[in-house]
Amino acid sequence: MLLLAIDTSGKQGSIALARAGEPTAEGGDFEVIEIAPLVGGTFSAQLIPQLSELLSSNGFMKTAIGAFAVVSGPGSFTGLRIGLAAVKALAEVLHKPIAAVSLLEVCVFASGAQGKIMAILDAGRTDVYVGEYEISGNVSSISRERFLSRSEFLSQASGWKVVTPDPVLAEVAAAAGLTVLPLPAISAAEVGPVGWRKIQSGDAVAPEQLEANYIRRSDAEMLEKMGS
Repeated sequence: MLLLAIDTSGKQGSIALARAGEPTAEGGDFEVIEIAPLVGGTFSAQLIPQLSELLSSNGFMKTAIGAFAVVSGPGSFTGLRIGLAAVKALAEVLHKPIAAVSLLEVCVFASGAQGKIMAILDAGRTDVYVGEYEISGNVSSISRERFLSRSEFLSQASGWKVVTPDPVLAEVAAAAGLTVLPLPAISAAEVGPVGWRKIQSGDAVAPEQLEANYIRRSDAEMLEKMGS
């Protein structure tokens, strides 16, 4: 099956075209054919032309796409909307499944770590996005995904393996005595395998069900923080 993965969650984005094999005990074969970068700030102008070029240069038409994997959050409001809108439109026309993928979960699987894993991403100012996962083999069990201040994260991360592609956050966590697994920059190439696992397990959504997951504090938490 030909799978298209898209990540427009950050300042830099990417598209990956991959060949996904039949399910196996190890999770199935997955081969990235090519990755196309999306330069920050102009995703809306680049996404469709880059996608067309990616398919054409590899001898495919859009009708060859069998499934989609797209980062649904956390990340830039505008960036996420662009990627999700493109996938919604394509999947609706082609009648193909979509895997909505958390960038935090992508970080966890990209690390290759097992057990209790905490992924962290920069949320701006002094805040972070945090995802807590239990990983056993190719199976992930999410505990929760949250929006925390750095100090809140540091006070709650003891006993977890921390993974992040952000070198500043990795340094902060290491300085606090946490076990840190730094990651290289995440791209759509890492999004694809996570999305493929979801599709294999039946965890896919229809275009009308695809929504962004911004991971913000609840109104109650915001009021409590403002009053403290």
